[in-house]
Amino acid sequence: MHRPNVIGDWREYNEDHKGIRVRVHTLKKGDVPPEGRDSDAKGLTYFSFRVTVENRAEEWFMIKLGRNQLDVRAGKDGDAVYLDYNSQEIDGFKLYPLRRASATFYAAAPARRLDILDIQIHMRIDDEPADPHVWVGGVDVPETATRTSKRAARTKDSLAAEVSQFLQEQGDA
Repeated sequence: MHRPNVIGDWREYNEDHKGIRVRVHTLKKGDVPPEGRDSDAKGLTYFSFRVTVENRAEEWFMIKLGRNQLDVRAGKDGDAVYLDYNSQEIDGFKLYPLRRASATFYAAAPARRLDILDIQIHMRIDDEPADPHVWVGGVDVPETATRTSKRAARTKDSLAAEVSQFLQEQGDA
């Protein structure tokens, strides 16, 4: 992993899983699972995000993406967040060519730490672990703000803006 992805970006897999791509997107603050708050999340602020997997290959792949394949960290110190048991998962799904599968995950963390999030995915494809990928962002930073320098300038103190600037500099090199 040479550089992190910004929330909203697609990430292609290579080698053994060529044609599969994945992204973390639709990060929302205050989005509680349909079943309601878990007592373990007492005093924490809920947020949700979606993970979409797309198959652009000519063959199908078996996908597994659950809470055990995610590592979500919040704040500058990278504190672990609470991943709610009521999150949707992709478990043993045959992802056919030109199809997508999405899951919504619900998590909770202290509100003051939600400005910096790191979401690492360790998806399993055909029952083998795929390379992990990391997305960074924050719940109050729109996905589009990390893609344009004009909007990134407005949120210049956020981690997403720093990552966006790094990616732009790498693209110019």
